[in-house]
Amino acid sequence: MKKYSKLIIAAIVALIFIGTFVFLWQKSQPKKVVYNEFTPKMETIQKTTIITGKIEPRNEVNVKPQISGIIAELLKEPGQYVQQGEVIAKVKVIPDMGQLSNAEARVRLSEINLKQAQVNYNREENLYNQKLVSADEFDKIKQALHQAKEEKMAAEDALQVVRDGVSKANASASSTLIRSTISGIILDIPVKVGNSVILANTFNDGTTIATVANMNDLIFRGNIDETEVGQLVNNMPMKITIGALQDLKFDASLEYISPKAVESNGANQFEIKAAVKLAEGSQIRSGYSANAEIVLAEAAKVLSVPESAIEFSGDSTFVYVIKGEGDQKEYQRTPVTTGLSDGVNIEIKKGITAKDKVRGPEVIADDKES
Repeated sequence: MKKYSKLIIAAIVALIFIGTFVFLWQKSQPKKVVYNEFTPKMETIQKTTIITGKIEPRNEVNVKPQISGIIAELLKEPGQYVQQGEVIAKVKVIPDMGQLSNAEARVRLSEINLKQAQVNYNREENLYNQKLVSADEFDKIKQALHQAKEEKMAAEDALQVVRDGVSKANASASSTLIRSTISGIILDIPVKVGNSVILANTFNDGTTIATVANMNDLIFRGNIDETEVGQLVNNMPMKITIGALQDLKFDASLEYISPKAVESNGANQFEIKAAVKLAEGSQIRSGYSANAEIVLAEAAKVLSVPESAIEFSGDSTFVYVIKGEGDQKEYQRTPVTTGLSDGVNIEIKKGITAKDKVRGPEVIADDKES
């Protein structure tokens, strides 16, 4: 029994030794190199670039007050549509004490002048009726009375404007009523009831009551690298993709290329704007991130091969044309003239025909197994 056991063990060791020898021998044998093969085909090649940016309304307006005061009432909310001239908010005026004092003094002075003008008129009228003064002199006194009355009315209006922000004469056009200057959607109302607001002046831009925009007229705004901006021209078509809306796509037309570069992350870039053509019923919000695809160059229906089949040597380009079949295959290095490339396929202008087959890169082990 022990004798048989020893023989079995010896046989197993021998098999392991032989198997290892065979395995190492096979591994040491040179492997046959297999290449991908491509047939040139006719297709359209486009060189495109992708520009990142965002969607904005073309006309976005900050509505600001014409007087300083406190927000007394807000009549609209963000997201609502307003017509030009429609009231968004009401402002309660906090009068300036200096201006208020001057306005009150003007009213008192106008009352004194009016009383004196009335006395002069009454006296002159009696004399005129007795034909003791000429009509010309009487007319001058009458005119002075009219002027005194107008001055009193103007002084009272001015006092009301300073004190209340509105007068009886201009109640419908009161500066206390903050009206939209355009028709559109209210994007934002950054103030609340009770907030103080100021009008724009030399030292301050003024408080924004609301931001209103026409959301039916949108533009794409982005930046393009200086290496590509030279290939752009106005009215070039673009495809706008909004990733947040399940890759919603729109057509657009390039309408602005900045004449001046701005530096961004160490690179010079130029701002561009494109008019977005909205589909009917589309509801796009301001500020959506978007990508714009522009075709910089195009070669229609040209002979092409994968760029991986091209050998670049200095300023020259070559392909390896396959000659023969099976084990008799040969690869003939052939110069070609290339054209436009889209990064995957490249145009062949001269050197081979659609009947030729060209060698591509070597097939890797995983490809061979599959």
